[in-house]
Amino acid sequence: MSWIHEIIQTIWGTINWILNMIVFHVPWYKNYFWGLITISLVVWMLEIIFPWRKQQAIFRKDFWLDGFYMFFNFFLFSIAISGFYKGLALLFSYLGILKTSLRFFDMSQYPQWLQLLIFFIVLDFVQWFTHRLLHRYAFLWKFHQVHHSVKEMGFAAHLRYHWMENVLYKPLKTFAVMILGGFEPEQAYIIHFIAITIGHLNHSNIKITWGPLKYILNNPVMHLYHHVYKLPKGKHGVNFGISLSLWDYIFGHAYVPEDSGMIEIGFPGDRNIPKGFIGQSLMGFKKRKHL
Repeated sequence: MSWIHEIIQTIWGTINWILNMIVFHVPWYKNYFWGLITISLVVWMLEIIFPWRKQQAIFRKDFWLDGFYMFFNFFLFSIAISGFYKGLALLFSYLGILKTSLRFFDMSQYPQWLQLLIFFIVLDFVQWFTHRLLHRYAFLWKFHQVHHSVKEMGFAAHLRYHWMENVLYKPLKTFAVMILGGFEPEQAYIIHFIAITIGHLNHSNIKITWGPLKYILNNPVMHLYHHVYKLPKGKHGVNFGISLSLWDYIFGHAYVPEDSGMIEIGFPGDRNIPKGFIGQSLMGFKKRKHL
Protein backbone atom coordinates (compact mmCIF):
# COMPACT_ATOMS: atom_id res chain seq x y z
CA MET A 1 0.00 0.00 0.00
CA SER A 2 2.89 2.36 0.68
CA TRP A 3 4.07 1.82 -2.89
CA ILE A 4 0.63 2.70 -4.27
CA HIS A 5 0.55 5.83 -2.10
CA GLU A 6 3.97 6.96 -3.33
CA ILE A 7 3.03 6.33 -6.97
CA ILE A 8 -0.20 8.34 -6.59
CA GLN A 9 1.72 11.15 -4.88
CA THR A 10 4.19 11.19 -7.76
CA ILE A 11 1.39 11.44 -10.32
CA TRP A 12 -0.25 14.33 -8.43
CA GLY A 13 3.16 15.98 -8.13
CA THR A 14 3.58 15.81 -11.92
CA ILE A 15 0.12 17.30 -12.49
CA ASN A 16 0.89 20.19 -10.13
CA TRP A 17 4.30 20.69 -11.76
CA ILE A 18 2.69 21.09 -15.18
CA LEU A 19 -0.05 23.39 -13.88
CA ASN A 20 2.50 25.56 -12.06
CA MET A 21 4.49 25.95 -15.28
CA ILE A 22 1.39 26.96 -17.24
CA VAL A 23 0.52 29.72 -14.74
CA PHE A 24 4.16 30.91 -14.45
CA HIS A 25 4.73 29.67 -10.90
CA VAL A 26 7.98 28.10 -12.09
CA PRO A 27 11.04 30.28 -12.87
CA TRP A 28 11.25 31.06 -16.60
CA TYR A 29 14.59 29.27 -17.00
CA LYS A 30 13.06 26.04 -15.63
CA ASN A 31 9.67 26.41 -17.31
CA TYR A 32 9.59 23.52 -19.76
CA PHE A 33 6.03 24.30 -20.91
CA TRP A 34 6.58 27.88 -22.05
CA GLY A 35 10.16 27.06 -22.98
CA LEU A 36 8.90 24.47 -25.48
CA ILE A 37 6.40 26.97 -26.91
CA THR A 38 9.07 29.68 -27.22
CA ILE A 39 11.63 27.43 -28.92
CA SER A 40 8.93 26.07 -31.25
CA LEU A 41 7.78 29.54 -32.31
CA VAL A 42 11.34 30.76 -32.91
CA VAL A 43 12.27 27.75 -35.06
CA TRP A 44 8.94 27.94 -36.93
CA MET A 45 9.58 31.62 -37.72
CA LEU A 46 13.03 30.69 -39.03
CA GLU A 47 11.40 28.05 -41.24
CA ILE A 48 9.04 30.69 -42.64
CA ILE A 49 11.80 33.27 -43.24
CA PHE A 50 14.52 30.87 -44.48
CA PRO A 51 12.70 27.86 -45.99
CA TRP A 52 14.94 25.11 -47.35
CA ARG A 53 12.20 23.42 -49.38
CA LYS A 54 10.46 26.54 -50.69
CA GLN A 55 7.49 24.65 -52.12
CA GLN A 56 6.56 23.32 -48.68
CA ALA A 57 3.56 25.03 -47.08
CA ILE A 58 3.92 26.96 -43.83
CA PHE A 59 1.25 24.68 -42.37
CA ARG A 60 2.79 21.55 -43.82
CA LYS A 61 1.18 18.13 -43.97
CA ASP A 62 0.27 16.88 -40.45
CA PHE A 63 1.37 20.17 -38.85
CA TRP A 64 -1.41 20.11 -36.25
CA LEU A 65 -1.03 16.38 -35.55
CA ASP A 66 2.65 16.88 -34.79
CA GLY A 67 1.81 19.88 -32.62
CA PHE A 68 -0.51 17.69 -30.56
CA TYR A 69 2.22 15.04 -30.25
CA MET A 70 4.57 17.68 -28.84
CA PHE A 71 2.33 18.47 -25.91
CA PHE A 72 1.04 14.94 -25.43
CA ASN A 73 4.49 13.33 -25.23
CA PHE A 74 6.06 16.07 -23.14
CA PHE A 75 3.27 16.80 -20.70
CA LEU A 76 0.05 14.75 -20.88
CA PHE A 77 1.70 11.34 -21.11
CA SER A 78 4.33 12.38 -18.56
CA ILE A 79 1.57 12.31 -15.93
CA ALA A 80 0.94 8.61 -16.49
CA ILE A 81 4.55 7.64 -17.10
CA SER A 82 5.74 9.38 -13.92
CA GLY A 83 3.83 6.78 -11.91
CA PHE A 84 5.46 3.99 -13.91
CA TYR A 85 8.91 5.47 -13.32
CA LYS A 86 8.23 5.79 -9.60
CA GLY A 87 7.16 2.15 -9.45
CA LEU A 88 10.35 1.17 -11.28
CA ALA A 89 12.45 3.19 -8.84
CA LEU A 90 10.73 1.54 -5.87
CA LEU A 91 11.33 -1.89 -7.39
CA PHE A 92 15.04 -1.14 -7.91
CA SER A 93 15.26 0.05 -4.32
CA TYR A 94 13.55 -3.13 -3.08
CA LEU A 95 16.08 -5.21 -5.06
CA GLY A 96 18.97 -3.26 -3.56
CA ILE A 97 19.84 -1.50 -6.82
CA LEU A 98 20.87 2.04 -5.89
CA LYS A 99 21.65 5.08 -8.01
CA THR A 100 25.31 4.57 -7.14
CA SER A 101 25.40 0.85 -7.95
CA LEU A 102 26.95 1.31 -11.41
CA ARG A 103 28.98 4.46 -10.73
CA PHE A 104 31.94 4.90 -13.07
CA PHE A 105 32.53 8.59 -12.27
CA ASP A 106 32.58 10.71 -9.14
CA MET A 107 31.08 13.83 -10.69
CA SER A 108 31.46 15.99 -7.59
CA GLN A 109 35.19 16.39 -8.20
CA TYR A 110 34.69 18.19 -11.53
CA PRO A 111 33.85 21.87 -12.13
CA GLN A 112 30.20 22.63 -12.86
CA TRP A 113 30.62 23.23 -16.60
CA LEU A 114 32.40 19.88 -16.99
CA GLN A 115 29.68 18.10 -15.00
CA LEU A 116 27.09 19.44 -17.43
CA LEU A 117 29.18 18.46 -20.45
CA ILE A 118 29.75 14.89 -19.25
CA PHE A 119 26.07 14.56 -18.36
CA PHE A 120 25.10 15.75 -21.86
CA ILE A 121 27.55 13.43 -23.68
CA VAL A 122 26.69 10.30 -21.68
CA LEU A 123 22.93 10.79 -22.06
CA ASP A 124 23.28 11.55 -25.77
CA PHE A 125 25.26 8.33 -26.34
CA VAL A 126 22.64 6.25 -24.51
CA GLN A 127 19.90 7.85 -26.63
CA TRP A 128 21.92 7.21 -29.81
CA PHE A 129 22.33 3.55 -28.83
CA THR A 130 18.63 3.23 -27.98
CA HIS A 131 17.73 4.84 -31.30
CA ARG A 132 19.75 2.15 -33.09
CA LEU A 133 17.78 -0.53 -31.24
CA LEU A 134 14.50 1.04 -32.40
CA HIS A 135 15.59 0.49 -36.00
CA ARG A 136 17.31 -2.85 -35.55
CA TYR A 137 14.56 -4.93 -33.92
CA ALA A 138 11.13 -5.43 -35.50
CA PHE A 139 9.13 -5.31 -32.26
CA LEU A 140 10.64 -1.89 -31.47
CA TRP A 141 10.42 -0.65 -35.05
CA LYS A 142 6.64 -1.21 -34.97
CA PHE A 143 6.41 1.71 -32.52
CA HIS A 144 9.18 3.84 -34.04
CA GLN A 145 7.40 3.75 -37.40
CA VAL A 146 5.13 6.50 -36.09
CA HIS A 147 8.04 8.94 -36.09
CA HIS A 148 9.12 7.88 -39.57
CA SER A 149 5.62 8.26 -40.99
CA VAL A 150 6.33 11.99 -41.33
CA LYS A 151 6.13 12.88 -45.04
CA GLU A 152 7.06 16.57 -44.80
CA MET A 153 9.66 17.69 -42.30
CA GLY A 154 9.09 20.54 -39.87
CA PHE A 155 10.13 21.40 -36.31
CA ALA A 156 7.15 19.68 -34.64
CA ALA A 157 8.01 16.35 -36.30
CA HIS A 158 10.76 16.19 -33.67
CA LEU A 159 8.26 15.07 -31.03
CA ARG A 160 5.97 12.91 -33.14
CA TYR A 161 6.74 9.53 -31.61
CA HIS A 162 4.81 6.66 -30.08
CA TRP A 163 4.39 6.90 -26.31
CA MET A 164 5.96 3.46 -25.91
CA GLU A 165 9.30 5.03 -26.80
CA ASN A 166 9.12 6.91 -23.50
CA VAL A 167 8.71 3.61 -21.70
CA LEU A 168 11.91 2.33 -23.34
CA TYR A 169 14.01 5.49 -23.24
CA LYS A 170 13.55 6.44 -19.59
CA PRO A 171 14.98 3.25 -17.99
CA LEU A 172 18.00 3.51 -20.30
CA LYS A 173 18.45 7.19 -19.42
CA THR A 174 18.24 6.15 -15.77
CA PHE A 175 20.99 3.62 -16.49
CA ALA A 176 23.11 6.47 -17.90
CA VAL A 177 22.53 8.52 -14.75
CA MET A 178 23.51 5.48 -12.65
CA ILE A 179 26.82 5.34 -14.54
CA LEU A 180 27.35 8.89 -13.29
CA GLY A 181 26.71 7.73 -9.74
CA GLY A 182 23.11 8.89 -9.68
CA PHE A 183 24.29 12.41 -10.42
CA GLU A 184 21.97 14.80 -12.24
CA PRO A 185 23.18 18.40 -12.25
CA GLU A 186 21.01 21.12 -10.77
CA GLN A 187 21.35 22.96 -14.07
CA ALA A 188 20.06 19.98 -16.11
CA TYR A 189 17.40 22.30 -17.53
CA ILE A 190 20.18 23.83 -19.66
CA ILE A 191 20.79 20.44 -21.29
CA HIS A 192 17.04 19.99 -21.76
CA PHE A 193 16.63 23.26 -23.66
CA ILE A 194 19.76 22.68 -25.75
CA ALA A 195 18.49 19.21 -26.74
CA ILE A 196 15.01 20.54 -27.61
CA THR A 197 16.50 23.31 -29.76
CA ILE A 198 18.84 20.95 -31.63
CA GLY A 199 16.03 18.42 -32.12
CA HIS A 200 13.65 21.06 -33.45
CA LEU A 201 16.29 22.39 -35.84
CA ASN A 202 17.17 18.89 -37.05
CA HIS A 203 13.58 18.31 -38.13
CA SER A 204 13.01 21.83 -39.43
CA ASN A 205 12.69 23.09 -42.99
CA ILE A 206 15.95 25.02 -42.65
CA LYS A 207 19.25 24.16 -44.32
CA ILE A 208 21.99 24.11 -41.68
CA THR A 209 25.16 22.01 -41.73
CA TRP A 210 27.30 23.78 -39.04
CA GLY A 211 30.32 23.61 -41.38
CA PRO A 212 33.27 21.73 -39.83
CA LEU A 213 31.19 21.21 -36.66
CA LYS A 214 28.95 18.81 -38.60
CA TYR A 215 31.23 15.99 -37.42
CA ILE A 216 30.21 16.79 -33.84
CA LEU A 217 26.72 18.31 -33.98
CA ASN A 218 23.71 16.78 -35.66
CA ASN A 219 22.04 19.02 -38.26
CA PRO A 220 18.96 19.22 -40.52
CA VAL A 221 20.79 18.01 -43.64
CA MET A 222 22.20 14.95 -41.90
CA HIS A 223 18.97 14.14 -40.09
CA LEU A 224 16.87 14.40 -43.25
CA TYR A 225 18.76 11.34 -44.49
CA HIS A 226 17.84 9.51 -41.31
CA HIS A 227 14.26 9.77 -42.63
CA VAL A 228 15.16 8.82 -46.22
CA TYR A 229 12.65 6.49 -47.91
CA LYS A 230 15.23 4.31 -49.65
CA LEU A 231 18.05 3.33 -47.32
CA PRO A 232 21.49 2.27 -48.56
CA LYS A 233 21.61 -1.46 -49.27
CA GLY A 234 21.99 -3.60 -46.16
CA LYS A 235 21.29 -0.76 -43.73
CA HIS A 236 18.62 -0.78 -41.04
CA GLY A 237 19.07 2.95 -40.73
CA VAL A 238 21.60 5.78 -40.93
CA ASN A 239 22.41 8.95 -38.99
CA PHE A 240 21.00 7.86 -35.62
CA GLY A 241 22.41 10.89 -33.78
CA ILE A 242 20.14 12.82 -31.42
CA SER A 243 22.08 15.99 -30.56
CA LEU A 244 25.55 14.79 -31.54
CA SER A 245 26.57 13.39 -34.92
CA LEU A 246 29.98 12.15 -33.81
CA TRP A 247 28.67 8.68 -32.78
CA ASP A 248 27.56 8.03 -36.37
CA TYR A 249 30.94 9.08 -37.74
CA ILE A 250 32.79 7.00 -35.14
CA PHE A 251 30.72 3.85 -35.66
CA GLY A 252 30.22 4.11 -39.41
CA HIS A 253 26.54 5.07 -39.65
CA ALA A 254 26.98 8.54 -41.20
CA TYR A 255 25.38 8.99 -44.63
CA VAL A 256 24.95 12.36 -46.39
CA PRO A 257 25.36 11.88 -50.17
CA GLU A 258 24.01 15.34 -51.12
CA ASP A 259 22.19 18.29 -49.60
CA SER A 260 19.43 19.39 -51.96
CA GLY A 261 16.73 18.59 -49.41
CA MET A 262 14.55 17.11 -52.13
CA ILE A 263 14.73 13.45 -51.15
CA GLU A 264 11.65 11.36 -50.45
CA ILE A 265 11.17 10.58 -46.77
CA GLY A 266 9.22 7.86 -45.02
CA PHE A 267 9.65 4.10 -45.43
CA PRO A 268 8.26 1.32 -47.63
CA GLY A 269 4.75 0.59 -46.40
CA ASP A 270 4.20 3.96 -44.72
CA ARG A 271 0.92 4.30 -46.64
CA ASN A 272 -0.51 1.72 -44.19
CA ILE A 273 0.17 3.88 -41.15
CA PRO A 274 -3.06 5.27 -39.62
CA LYS A 275 -3.51 9.00 -40.19
CA GLY A 276 -4.77 9.94 -36.74
CA PHE A 277 -3.31 9.94 -33.25
CA ILE A 278 -5.50 7.15 -31.85
CA GLY A 279 -4.78 4.79 -34.73
CA GLN A 280 -1.05 5.48 -34.53
CA SER A 281 -1.08 4.93 -30.76
CA LEU A 282 -2.67 1.49 -31.16
CA MET A 283 -0.82 0.27 -34.26
CA GLY A 284 2.24 -1.08 -32.47
CA PHE A 285 0.13 -3.52 -30.47
CA LYS A 286 -1.61 -5.06 -33.45
CA LYS A 287 -0.44 -8.12 -35.31
CA ARG A 288 2.17 -7.08 -37.81
CA LYS A 289 1.02 -6.97 -41.40
CA HIS A 290 3.21 -7.55 -44.40
CA LEU A 291 4.10 -4.11 -45.72
